[in-house]
Amino acid sequence: MMFGKDKQAGDKRLIPLLPLRDTVVFPYMVVPLFVGREKSIAAVEEAMKADKEILLCAQKKAKTAEPTPDDIFKVGTIGSIIQLLRRPDGTIKVLVEGRSRAHVEDFVPHPDHFLCEVTEVEELVEMTPEIE
Repeated sequence: MMFGKDKQAGDKRLIPLLPLRDTVVFPYMVVPLFVGREKSIAAVEEAMKADKEILLCAQKKAKTAEPTPDDIFKVGTIGSIIQLLRRPDGTIKVLVEGRSRAHVEDFVPHPDHFLCEVTEVEELVEMTPEIE
């Protein structure tokens, strides 16, 4: 099991999870996200302490206020936090860039936030005449 960026496709590693409502982030997208739930703020803060990587997975139902592992899709995007701004109301705004797809292997119990064991999904591109 690995932590952080020293990785290869197929390696399992632990990354904090940020569940998203009505948003799907793909690799190479740069997206501003407003974070207000306590567990989500804790996940972002944990990512900032380490290597600024966070797993971005969509919730199955946006109206779910406190999602459980069953409420979250098992495929998401590993993102890098580019910028973090703390707002006066206690929420935060983060600018995140999607890096690669990942599959959630397991949700690891943590008292403050979601932590996931993930495997990075290698995207295979077939060379076609259009690409060449």
